[in-house]
Amino acid sequence: MQALGLNEIRERFLSFFEKKQHLRLPSAPLVPRNDNSLLLINSGMAPLKPYFIGEEKPPSKRVATCQKCIRTPDIERVGKTARHGTFFEMLGNFSFGDYFKDEATQWAWEFITKELEIPEDRLWVSIYENDEETFDIWTKKIGVSPDKIVRLGKEDNFWEIGLGPCGPCSELYYDRGEEAGCGQEDCAVGCDCDRFVEFWNLVFTQFDKDEEGNYNPLAHPNIDTGMGLERMAAIMQGVGSLFEVDTIRHVLDYVCSLGNIQYGQNDAVDMSIRVITDHIRSVTFMVGDGILPSNEGRGYVLRRLLRRAARHGKLLGIKEPFLYKVCQKVIEVSKDAYSELGEKQESIEKIISIEEARFQETIDQGLHLLKDLITQMKQEGIKVIPGAQAFRLYDTYGFPLDLTKEILEEEGMEVEEESFHEEMEGQRERARKARAESDIVSWKEDPFMHLDQNISTEFVGYSQLEVEGKILAIAKQEDLVDQVAKDDQVIILLDQTSFYAESGGQAGDRGIIQTETGIIRIADCKKGNGGKILHFGKVSEGTLEVGQIVKAKVNKGLRMDTARNHTTTHMLHKALREVLGEHVEQAGSLVTPDRLRFDFQHYEGVTQSQLEKIEARVNEIILESLPVEVLETDITTAKEMGATALFGEKYGEKVRVVKVGDFSIELCGGTHLSNSSQAGLFKITSEGGVAAGVRRIEALTGKGALKYYQDHETILIESAHRVKAKPDYLIDKIEGLLKELKDREKELEKLQAKMAGNIVDELINTKTEISDIPTIIARQDELDMDGLRKLGDQLKDRIGSGLIILATSKNDKVNFLAMATKDLLPKGIHAGKLIGQIAKVAGGGGGGRPDMAQAGGKEIDKIAEALEKSKDIILQQLEK
Repeated sequence: MQALGLNEIRERFLSFFEKKQHLRLPSAPLVPRNDNSLLLINSGMAPLKPYFIGEEKPPSKRVATCQKCIRTPDIERVGKTARHGTFFEMLGNFSFGDYFKDEATQWAWEFITKELEIPEDRLWVSIYENDEETFDIWTKKIGVSPDKIVRLGKEDNFWEIGLGPCGPCSELYYDRGEEAGCGQEDCAVGCDCDRFVEFWNLVFTQFDKDEEGNYNPLAHPNIDTGMGLERMAAIMQGVGSLFEVDTIRHVLDYVCSLGNIQYGQNDAVDMSIRVITDHIRSVTFMVGDGILPSNEGRGYVLRRLLRRAARHGKLLGIKEPFLYKVCQKVIEVSKDAYSELGEKQESIEKIISIEEARFQETIDQGLHLLKDLITQMKQEGIKVIPGAQAFRLYDTYGFPLDLTKEILEEEGMEVEEESFHEEMEGQRERARKARAESDIVSWKEDPFMHLDQNISTEFVGYSQLEVEGKILAIAKQEDLVDQVAKDDQVIILLDQTSFYAESGGQAGDRGIIQTETGIIRIADCKKGNGGKILHFGKVSEGTLEVGQIVKAKVNKGLRMDTARNHTTTHMLHKALREVLGEHVEQAGSLVTPDRLRFDFQHYEGVTQSQLEKIEARVNEIILESLPVEVLETDITTAKEMGATALFGEKYGEKVRVVKVGDFSIELCGGTHLSNSSQAGLFKITSEGGVAAGVRRIEALTGKGALKYYQDHETILIESAHRVKAKPDYLIDKIEGLLKELKDREKELEKLQAKMAGNIVDELINTKTEISDIPTIIARQDELDMDGLRKLGDQLKDRIGSGLIILATSKNDKVNFLAMATKDLLPKGIHAGKLIGQIAKVAGGGGGGRPDMAQAGGKEIDKIAEALEKSKDIILQQLEK
């Protein structure tokens, strides 16, 4: 048996199945596409689910993949054992109604015994206990000894999730030998020890479970297999842990070098090394697939992993941010198989670096707070921290709950989780409500999903804005109906349409669908299952029914406005890369007839000067009147042409390439201009941050940009009229007025100073003594708070020693001020406490330093009473 590297095993597997007429597909991104049931892709089958359930037609009936996956249910155990990890790669071969058990089992055996040369005497097979067909295939057709086949029950060897497709499994095991076992006489396949390693699961999806619990045979059974790549690499390399596999060990050794430590010398140290090694693999691939740190969803998973790894770095004595360096090692060993890692390396490193630095800013404060809390709990004999305290650590210092739990567990303590989750739920409620309100999907499920799977809609709208089609189905209030009448809200399915369905950030078309008997005004258009295009609208005239021939007419003006904004986003993307750097990548977009919104990865604010350069560059390209070409080709050729592929988009065998002259080239399925000059004009209206490392530009083109300038011209003309100047001289006029205003302010300050001097003289004459302390108590309603402070300072300088109490009701606001000279403080005078009690009389409060404090009030008519009572309050303070 050869000691093959992980990368070579992956390539051998995919090449082997290519020779068996399988289509090799690249790994799907970790972000599920159109699947709300998953937060992250966690199996090789998950991205292919639409093919298994018939929602989409697969590109081939035979497919082979190596899928990157993340599973987090055991995150707290990662590091504590050498077996658990969050990131892994899953090899798989799949059949969609083509071959079945015979081929799946024979090819599996051929690959592991011939291609990988694993000795047959080390291999074991398990089958579902009642699956005689599979037993016969293994024993009679492949030649596996019945002694090497173990029958297991439904829990182990039957795959099903609720109702629907399901079937028996057959698993392959590698025997690591008696020395790896538990030593028990009954040690065999299925034992919990480390001797028998399950590495390949063959799922035979041959039944459809109905609501009565019956298992009905599928007309076209499927094959779904999964082999853990890291697990197979551990077997081939003769190591006992995934952390010792060549590519992972490469990362682990680098972590050790940063901490100047050795692996295998100390259990606690080894745990931290494993946590960092595993988590940085997950973090690197997640960021590479466009996931950004946040407090929600998959962004929160990313943040948890990154911060847990950062904290364990501190435990190893690594004081500076370091994870962005470790991610380089992950990319180094994985970029040949996952080219996006190499292409996005700069942005991956920056995002990780920014998030780690932010965590470093708060973690020390949080750790100090938690340490004090632990000490206090120990003194009081408490072992359960209140959930509110744990939530404060999360909310203020960014501590994920699992990190708090992990630290407390080391001290023999735990968190009261129920109240933590109550606090968390309260914080998330507004976010959930906002998402619900923004969800414009008007059905719980696609009402047409139960129609014949071969029914689809042909889109011809790239070249035609008006086309004849046939009504295939109508939905009203989620139910399929044969006919609809005036004022009904409906969803229409046609066999052919010119309406573009919302996709890639571009809004769906609007227009009308018309028959001889009625008209529907279409307000939106979306993609349904299986290539169907759904038209959402309201019947404005007459009636329509299934089977009628219609004219589908797209609103030409709105389509053109949308095209202006869409083509301009391509030009904007390129201009951003020119001005800000090649690290800029699209992180999302919205294109409507009214405006464009473009999100991009960048790690600092965009300066006004940079925005001006970006805007000027786009307008320059518009004025150059460059031709906009749309080409259809395969994905490989498109990338060789230099086309930019957008994250999250799923590309088929044929792709559309949109070129704006020699300036921009991107893969895009949207509708576009034929010449850059048709955009007319480009104007950026705003720029700002929307997430860590993500900026957003909003802009206008064409008629929208023209209206923007017309509106601002109106403001300019009106402003010039108000100050009695011509628009061309408005700035000069404003500067003159500002200078005049400044001069008058200076004159006013002189007058106020003179008045204040007079007021000071008058107030000095009102000075009284309270318990031998010179005291001035006065109300000055003509002064605001700032003026009151200045007056107080002048009085304090003049009296040398004493106490000053002032009040004002300027602009209907009640304010109090107290000042005391330093020599009075040892006698018990405290201006902050004094003013708080005085203001309380007027329905207010406040405080401050012993020598100066201010306060507010609510009741103007109580000012006189408050000042009068201040004398008694002073005496009370002196008596204490």
